[in-house]
Amino acid sequence: MNRIILILIGLLTVSFSNAQELEKHIEEALNNNPEIQKFEMQYSIAAEKVNEVNTLPNTDFSAGYFVSEPETRTGAQRFKVSAKQMLPWFGTITSRENYVSALADAKYEDIVIAKRKLVASVSQSYYNLYANKAKQEVLNENIKLLDTYETLALTSVEVGKASAVDVLRLQMRQNEMQQLLDILSQQFLAEQTNFNKLLNRDKTIAVNVVNALHMPSEDFEINLENLVLHPELLKYDKLFASVEKSELVNQKESNPMIGFGLDYIAISERPNMNFNDNGKDIVMPMVSVSIPIFNKKYKSQTKQNELQQQEIEFQKQERFNSLETLLDKAINERISARISYNTQAKNLKQAKDAETILIRSYETGTIDFNDVLDIQELQLKFQINEIESIRNYYVQSTIINYLSN
Repeated sequence: MNRIILILIGLLTVSFSNAQELEKHIEEALNNNPEIQKFEMQYSIAAEKVNEVNTLPNTDFSAGYFVSEPETRTGAQRFKVSAKQMLPWFGTITSRENYVSALADAKYEDIVIAKRKLVASVSQSYYNLYANKAKQEVLNENIKLLDTYETLALTSVEVGKASAVDVLRLQMRQNEMQQLLDILSQQFLAEQTNFNKLLNRDKTIAVNVVNALHMPSEDFEINLENLVLHPELLKYDKLFASVEKSELVNQKESNPMIGFGLDYIAISERPNMNFNDNGKDIVMPMVSVSIPIFNKKYKSQTKQNELQQQEIEFQKQERFNSLETLLDKAINERISARISYNTQAKNLKQAKDAETILIRSYETGTIDFNDVLDIQELQLKFQINEIESIRNYYVQSTIINYLSN
């Protein structure tokens, strides 16, 4: 888990303080998230069941009173008290403990899986917040740029080199950008709520994100062989082992049970008679054996265990296929994000060059504000796409980390 956190933080090619900020958020989420606490409680319950199965069957006590007292040579029987304790076959209790421990081990993997998913969710939400903030900054810059263009347009109108329609078009474009900015502000608040709730804290707490994220110069190494050791797959191995332990319990319980008991019968003295055993009580130790001669339950349970193991193997293969597909998709999506980023960077540079040419043309009085709006719209598009490419790169990296580390 620490390795995954370090790799995610390592992706932040910014100041050490910003990397520490994400690490702090992740640690807070791991400590406070209610889903993690839920799985920890489930594991504690499963582990406690070891004490539940480490017991013997209930001891039987019985008592009876002779309404009609039967006579014996030594006197009349008054009442009878019995006690009996059945004992399971040798090793049965130990096999039960092993079975419950195996179930607890499988349940522990739920904690590991939940923590991995939480680290990925917190990181992805953090990158979403960064992208939203970066887009807002870009829109603010473009709104200021349009203000400059509007000033130029008004000046051109005064000297008859532009029409009022050009000014109105610039103003309408500003209105559209302001609308996008307002929408992004609301989306930021929604994502901030999601982020804070992952950390199980008040939704209104402000989240500080990095000022800038850069495309790493190279991708971190991916060990595809680690996928077979993923907790989601290891859980199936532990479930398979628990079924093996369950079968051992079944075999032990199919053996006879031995019981030990004691009967005590109170005897009244025979009147007007004098002999040594007159009124002597009866004490009778007993041994009993419980044999499942006609019980098909254990054979049926063995068959069920075999089928359950086959089911677990199929489930594991199905999940492995899904995880492998997800990993391959994330790897290719990350490659696509880098390709997209490089393309947007080239386009953005060319758009800025075109903008510079248009501004210079203003000095000659040949500026076309339709071209200005087209270039500005393209520039905004490339800036937004560039931010999305960076966000997608980091989001896909969190998925790769979840699956391969």
